[in-house]
Amino acid sequence: MKEKKHVISRVLPDSIGEELELEAGDTLLSINDQQIEDVFDYRYLLNDEYIVLLIQKPDGEVWELEVEKEYEEDLGIEFENGLMDDYRSCSNHCMFCFIDQMPPGMRETLYFKDDDSRLSFLQGNYVTLTNMSSHDIDRIIHYHLEPINISFQTMNPELRCKMLHNRFAGEALAKVDRLYEAGITMNGQIVLCKGVNDGKELEYSLEKLSAYAPLLESVSVVPVGLTKYREGLYPLQAFTREDAREVIGQIRCWQERMMEMHGTHFVHASDEWYILAEQELPEEETYDGYLQLENGVGMLRLLETEVKEALSERAGDDRQIHVTLATGKLAGPYLEKHAARIRGKFPNVRIDVISIVNRFFGEMITVSGLITGQDLKEQLSETELGDRILLPCNMLRDGENIFLDDVSVEELSEALGREIVIVDEGGADLVSAILDPQEHKIPKRRQMYEQTSSCHSGQA
Repeated sequence: MKEKKHVISRVLPDSIGEELELEAGDTLLSINDQQIEDVFDYRYLLNDEYIVLLIQKPDGEVWELEVEKEYEEDLGIEFENGLMDDYRSCSNHCMFCFIDQMPPGMRETLYFKDDDSRLSFLQGNYVTLTNMSSHDIDRIIHYHLEPINISFQTMNPELRCKMLHNRFAGEALAKVDRLYEAGITMNGQIVLCKGVNDGKELEYSLEKLSAYAPLLESVSVVPVGLTKYREGLYPLQAFTREDAREVIGQIRCWQERMMEMHGTHFVHASDEWYILAEQELPEEETYDGYLQLENGVGMLRLLETEVKEALSERAGDDRQIHVTLATGKLAGPYLEKHAARIRGKFPNVRIDVISIVNRFFGEMITVSGLITGQDLKEQLSETELGDRILLPCNMLRDGENIFLDDVSVEELSEALGREIVIVDEGGADLVSAILDPQEHKIPKRRQMYEQTSSCHSGQA
């Protein structure tokens, strides 16, 4: 194996790494005399209670450090490359790929398609299995890394080759059998395309996937996201209200069957289906512990539960507040309901919920995670604004105050003449952002790698 050097970018305060006097710029050469191929090796070797680190300082001096620690205790160090290896790009040309539907001129990283099993384990990304070698499967089984999140799309091998535009995509499904036989837990995703993998094909896929339960813990069914930039791409159509009701009906039948067999609902429709079908969201227990929040499954139901809990812990009063809350069209009606709940206890609080139309990607994209700074600037400047503007954190690149189109929060705030507050994901965070004096803090959002296949249309 080619020797790799892993440069430390950050040492966390009060960590073992800080006690060892490790610093940014130091290089990790080995653990227990073993070279580290990538983050899988690193995480596995860290599990021991006694380890020996070989560290090279920037001046070339090499330190050998013996460490006694708790089992699985982390060292508190981060690396310049989170995977400790190169990112693996996707070799497919999926008919539904969101990245292929983006306009030119955006930052380069937004066009990178990842299909990396390591990101599946670390960050919850979904992989197609077409980019995984037998060696990759061996390492997952050896280290027992789980869960692995898989983009199935269909269990029909021929159709899968067509959908992924990869002649090996059908054969790749055999790798699921190896993971299953080794006891590796998995989650699945089906991006549903009208007239392609829905109807009888969806029924066939769910039948095949159900055989992997309970190691296959959940399967989400999400509608394809269609932007206005589809010239030259496969002619996909948007789902109608009747289509959505049919999909939900199929899923409910399978949920009833799987509850009898395994005590779990197994397959879940993303929130978009219920909104499109004009049906109520399922009750909280239907989501089996919210295994697929990142796919927009149960996000709106969980938000409602958390808002109600946060409000139940507060005594109402007559404070006077005026805020503007901007979101996508998908979540807009639900945030209106939450605003009404808050006003029930705080009658002098005015909350203006503005549903932003996605003119940048096209009006069929309704989630807040794909709203750009320029759409916010244009549409919010046309309305009366409150004392501050609240925006969900999933509009921003992780760890930075930048929207998808590289407009910064500071630029938007200056253009609108209002303070902008970035709201963390939970319902309690939403209630606090509306009612409480704001501390300027970095929002704690779930990590979502920008290099993603973006098979679904993002978060609500």
